[in-house]
Amino acid sequence: MRRYLQIWGIMLRNSLIRELSFKANFILWMIVEVLWFCGQIVFFGIIFGQVDRIGDWSKWEVVLLLGTHQMIAQLFQAFFFVNVSNIPELVRTGKLDSLLVLPIDSQFAVSTKQFGLDSVFNALLGAVVVIVSLVQLQVTPSAGMVLLYLVAVSFGVVVHYSILLSLAAFSFWIVRAQGLVYGYFNFLHIARLPDVIFPRPFRLVFSWIIPVVIVANIPARLLIKSAGQPGWLMLHLVLAASISFCLSRIFWRFALRRYSSASS
Repeated sequence: MRRYLQIWGIMLRNSLIRELSFKANFILWMIVEVLWFCGQIVFFGIIFGQVDRIGDWSKWEVVLLLGTHQMIAQLFQAFFFVNVSNIPELVRTGKLDSLLVLPIDSQFAVSTKQFGLDSVFNALLGAVVVIVSLVQLQVTPSAGMVLLYLVAVSFGVVVHYSILLSLAAFSFWIVRAQGLVYGYFNFLHIARLPDVIFPRPFRLVFSWIIPVVIVANIPARLLIKSAGQPGWLMLHLVLAASISFCLSRIFWRFALRRYSSASS
């Protein structure tokens, strides 16, 4: 474990050096993401100009949900999306060979090659929005609840990573799987919507089978809607994340057997 943490730290440092070598691009991407996030808040502001609530969600509760989704999505982009989305290209060109010969786990190697550190800033912006929302709602969560919220955010990142890795692994059969990968990247934005707006069958499928809806909704509910029973919400998220990760791990190892390398 210590060796993997050291490797991860080296990769993180290299990514920071690479990002700062192109400062204009680094800053531009941060600005684009900030404008996109602000656009989402404005969109829901317009909606709440016409209605008081969406299901059992008030205006500032939805803003908190948006901030939570921003944190999870941006952390996912920062640490995993760039790497996992590049797997189809590694398979197509045969460059995956150079990672498979490394004396480390193959999944770790393809998942931690580089990082999009501009997204870390945007994740912090999401955290600021969450704090402002709590102030507006006059909610002061306990230290234990804040810790539980942060753990839930981490499990939300695991869900996104697991699903995307499984989709990227299809590149061992269809080679060009970018459509699946980027299709999911667009689809994950439904996590920013209150779960109550979806029909029950949709919620069932996308809360357990493809657990996208719960990724941000459960952490947000833990802060403002747990009603003294956060355990059930957390259990749902932990089970969904654990099952997703284990299945993605199994599928990755199965799919890797289909790889014939660039030399064969």
